[in-house]
Amino acid sequence: MNHTEAQAWLDRYIAAWRTSDPDQIWDLFTDDVEYRYHPFDEPIEGGREGVVASWLEEPDPADTWEAAYSVWAVDGNRVVATGHSHYFATDTEPDKRYHNCFLMEFDDEGRCSLFTEFYIRE
Repeated sequence: MNHTEAQAWLDRYIAAWRTSDPDQIWDLFTDDVEYRYHPFDEPIEGGREGVVASWLEEPDPADTWEAAYSVWAVDGNRVVATGHSHYFATDTEPDKRYHNCFLMEFDDEGRCSLFTEFYIRE
């Protein structure tokens, strides 16, 4: 994994989130991915199938948010990325901004096998 490949993966991650396309989500991860929304969580059950199902449970409509992530470090197959997520205010919810850090490991085909998210609300 190099910087360019890692950034391309992050861009595909955002695209998959935006479209909620199961095939795009599927292509990001290995069959046995360990995916955590928080560092203290157990991984989502079911590997890649579980991640796809989790993402599709309550998808964020594409026009309700924006996000940008960039590679901070690459060490072999390990990647650290940082960025932000911004959910726009609605009639019932205030504007929400988050600062994110992703810890990731990839296989030789560029699929993520370990994903742990850290975030803090601004």
